[in-house]
Amino acid sequence: MDATELIKKVRKIEIKTKGLSNQIFSGEYHSAFKGRGMAFSEVREYIPGDDIRSIDWNVTARLNHPYVKVFEEERELNVMLIVDVSASGNFGTQKQFKRELIAEICAVLSFSAIQNNDKIGLILFSDKIEKFIPPNKGRSHILRIIRELINFEAENKGTSISAGLQFLSNAIKKKSIAFLISDFYDSAVGQTKSMLEDSLKIANRKHDLVVLKINDLRESELPDMGLINIYDAETGREQLIDTSSAVVRKNYQHQRQMRNHQINGLLSKSGIDKIELFTGQNYIQPLMKLFKNRVKK
Repeated sequence: MDATELIKKVRKIEIKTKGLSNQIFSGEYHSAFKGRGMAFSEVREYIPGDDIRSIDWNVTARLNHPYVKVFEEERELNVMLIVDVSASGNFGTQKQFKRELIAEICAVLSFSAIQNNDKIGLILFSDKIEKFIPPNKGRSHILRIIRELINFEAENKGTSISAGLQFLSNAIKKKSIAFLISDFYDSAVGQTKSMLEDSLKIANRKHDLVVLKINDLRESELPDMGLINIYDAETGREQLIDTSSAVVRKNYQHQRQMRNHQINGLLSKSGIDKIELFTGQNYIQPLMKLFKNRVKK
């Protein structure tokens, strides 16, 4: 993609997603993701009923009258986007590719974060770490993240979610809100005991991990199109299947349902929130629902 086309795409995404962040998500985001601690704000006179542990004894002794320390929530957070850039992201049958949907969602989350004065960083992974952008603030930083998401070409095609999560746990020491964004085409899914399960649990203990699972309708349902070649972009394998067969379509759908069941079980066991997002479909309501559900916890 040449520079002019890239700038146009970045600008288009900025206009669309910044508006959503400002008008819709900023308040919900603020409520859903609380600060990680309490910061000293000021002192005021003691009022009967105040916790005596909050008395500022130095000020009290100096003024000969009881004063208490007032604390407020630390609002500044680290937000990390852990994004799957494996070859399966270059698939889409519903008006957009999965990687295009991912770029939009990341832009919305990024603009929501800077609305709240939070820092945001990016980890791109395939079956290895492809790129790391440390957390920072500002419009130019957000635009850099969007440019990378639109234009980045991964060196490897496969998927290792545990690689992305292990890097997060090792590289980011401050407790962060971490959005793992992937279609979960990882061979570790379904294994009885895998590095993926351990990585999810460790990352969720160190950080506040949220999964956004990216889907396309045709990954769960096959249309009746006769004989077609199915190509796996990550492994390079090809398979000729007869989609005119109701049995073939039913078996395909069953296998996908079983895989989703395994993913849901894995995330539930690790205590991780998850939402499903689909190419070509509105992502506003699922994100709003995620934010509102977190407020209730």
